Amino acid sequence: MSRFESRRDAKLRRLAELGPMVAASLCRRMVTCGNPRCRCAKGDKHESWCLTYKKNGRTRTVHVPMAMLEEVRVWVTEHKRAKMLVAQISDVSMAIIKRHVRIKRARERARRSARKQ
Repeated sequence: MSRFESRRDAKLRRLAELGPMVAASLCRRMVTCGNPRCRCAKGDKHESWCLTYKKNGRTRTVHVPMAMLEEVRVWVTEHKRAKMLVAQISDVSMAIIKRHVRIKRARERARRSARKQ
């Protein structure tokens, strides 16, 4: 096994260790509730969190309950880690292909040169 293959396998193992994830962006919004006696009517708005994501070319929004905020934040982070690992795995796989082509061409040149002698 080449060093590229062992690197790729290590990254695949790290990818398998990831937990739940969500492909979305976590956004903080400051909103008013509509109650005229609430503090938000005077300008001190409420904090609200939502996830935004694309589906069928359109941006969708999902409210995130405050009780789930930290958990959802971890899911978003896990998705970012997964994207980074997939990109790295792809890069290493591409290097394996390029190495294979270089070795094959070098062997072919060596065979041709041996036949000429």
